[in-house]
Amino acid sequence: MVGRRTVLAAALGLAAAACAAPAARRVPDAPSAPGAPSAPPAPSRSPSPVRPPAQPDREQVLARYAGRVPQQWGTDLPGVVATVPGGALALTFDACGGPGGDGYDAALIGTLRRLAVPATLFLNARWVDANPGPFAELAADPLFELGNHGTAHRPLSVTGRSAYGITGTADPAAAYEEVAGNRAKLTALLGRAPGWFRSGTAHYDEVAVALVGESGERVAGFAVNGDGGATFTPGQVAATVAAAPPGSIVISHFNHPDAGTGAGYAQVLPRLVDAGRHFVRLSDRA
Repeated sequence: MVGRRTVLAAALGLAAAACAAPAARRVPDAPSAPGAPSAPPAPSRSPSPVRPPAQPDREQVLARYAGRVPQQWGTDLPGVVATVPGGALALTFDACGGPGGDGYDAALIGTLRRLAVPATLFLNARWVDANPGPFAELAADPLFELGNHGTAHRPLSVTGRSAYGITGTADPAAAYEEVAGNRAKLTALLGRAPGWFRSGTAHYDEVAVALVGESGERVAGFAVNGDGGATFTPGQVAATVAAAPPGSIVISHFNHPDAGTGAGYAQVLPRLVDAGRHFVRLSDRA
């Protein structure tokens, strides 16, 4: 029989193309009582500017990874987090950016807000550039954690391996830039560094996974593909998410408002909330 992970990896292949192809021609792709009077407050001072954490020294990092030859490739490698402890569901939604991938599913985000369901949103640099207004709203909403979805939406490789027809980063330097470029962008905009990274297509080799760790970010995988790369019908989305085992990280997309993703979540989330299912952002549990 074909294993569950194989089925899920194949579905993620649908997501990759959905992120890269124009929406009109999209093909299957890869979270008191008053007390005693207090003393007068001290005079207010202007807040100190937020200093983003320093990036690891690029040349030192690249020197450590020079010549390493990876032996593994895929979505389910050591160091890639696919589940969270405690039985909750961790909903994650990618915004891939680029041609056909710059949309914003405001209805889906509205459903999450209406039901107070937290989620982790992975943003590609191109999507951020194309959506300054939605980005600012999402960044200001504590319901959501914002993660790093790469600079150019590439599979993360140190040898140029491809996934679903998308060429991966060619070497350690390119892999470093794929992570660090968008990390720097998000850090500058948010005033804090993202804690999680997911590559375009969610494919990695083990050397690239270790390289991500140099930035302090953790690598997010998935256990359940909730929307088949923004190709599922609303009914398929609802059925897939409803069947997600406790502890699953669920991957879906919020950059295709014309897809069935938003309507599917609008169907299934009220039922899951009423049934007492608990939802977390990745950093809440993992």
